[in-house]
Amino acid sequence: MATKATSPAQAKPAESKGSGGLNPAWVIPLLFIIAILFYQFVLGAPDNFEGGDNTKQPLPGNYYGMVYHGGPVVPILITCFLTVIVFSIERLFTLAKANGKGNSDAFVRKIRSLLDKGQIEEAIKECDKQKGSVGNVIRTGLVKYRQLADDSSLNKEQKLAALQKEIEEATTLELPMLQKNLTIIATLASASTLFALLGTVLGMIRAFAALGTSGQPDSAALATGISEALINTAIGIGTAALATVSYAYLNSRVDDLTYTIDEIGLSLQQSFATYHS
Repeated sequence: MATKATSPAQAKPAESKGSGGLNPAWVIPLLFIIAILFYQFVLGAPDNFEGGDNTKQPLPGNYYGMVYHGGPVVPILITCFLTVIVFSIERLFTLAKANGKGNSDAFVRKIRSLLDKGQIEEAIKECDKQKGSVGNVIRTGLVKYRQLADDSSLNKEQKLAALQKEIEEATTLELPMLQKNLTIIATLASASTLFALLGTVLGMIRAFAALGTSGQPDSAALATGISEALINTAIGIGTAALATVSYAYLNSRVDDLTYTIDEIGLSLQQSFATYHS
């Protein structure tokens, strides 16, 4: 009966949080639509071009018009850029929530102090106050700790193994919530470069086509083709750099939380090994 009573408490926090976060299946198509509208009605606005015609050259110093002439790959690159921004912000909020209330180092010290004093109930209350992924995992371990302390049917090694398994399972339930959508950011770090390369190639094709015309080369078409190539290169490289930095930072935040969970989990097992048989 004791085991059944603690199971809902273990599963509920991880399941409720693990289902959170933005769904890429609808976010990315929505951002693509926004990118197309931005490309057509903001970048391609008549005010950005000579004679109010977006088929002509952009006004001197007008970067909107210049980006518009980057060609059909530009909306895809804008989508990549917006996706990196949106999911980076979403991950920052999610990881801040997962970190819980207060300072995580202070929380670790508090739990260790309570374990040394054998105050398991007080440690569980601290986890409830923390309300983060670390608190969720450690609370699950503490509930199992309390249960095993009163269980005389298992020997010490079996109890330690059961406690370790409980902490590992709780950690496994929390990690997907922490790592969700990071793969998208990592993918865009390379995919945006490939899209930029595609735009660059298309621009260079246009430029060389202008050089290959019979008679006098079309200097305007040549300039347009080179400009298209460089614009796509610039947007793609900028997006890739942003995605790389964002992924590295967010992944380090996840690693810090995982390390904290492992640290307290080890303290929990050492405490049980010291004070219980």
